[in-house]
Amino acid sequence: MDHITTEDVKKHVRGYVIVFVALMALTIVTVAISYLHLDVTAAIIVALFIATVKGSLVASYFMHLISEKRLVYLTLILTVVFFAALIGGPLLGLHDTIQ
Repeated sequence: MDHITTEDVKKHVRGYVIVFVALMALTIVTVAISYLHLDVTAAIIVALFIATVKGSLVASYFMHLISEKRLVYLTLILTVVFFAALIGGPLLGLHDTIQ
């Protein structure tokens, strides 16, 4: 059985606090960008990029995916591919060709 020291706990807590601060900073950046009155397409691209970074931080640290094995990453990549296909299909107009 592994022996956990207080230094190990402090290290993990410090990492969680850093990720929390990064998430809060990215939320502030998202709100600040909304005041720039960007073109709709540019605003969506920037918002999706920031949301992807925030989601990656949450999944990596709070869901402990950063220390997972290769099979979990392959499953996650497959999920992202299917999600992109489901979202991208209607956006590309593929629903017209199916009917």
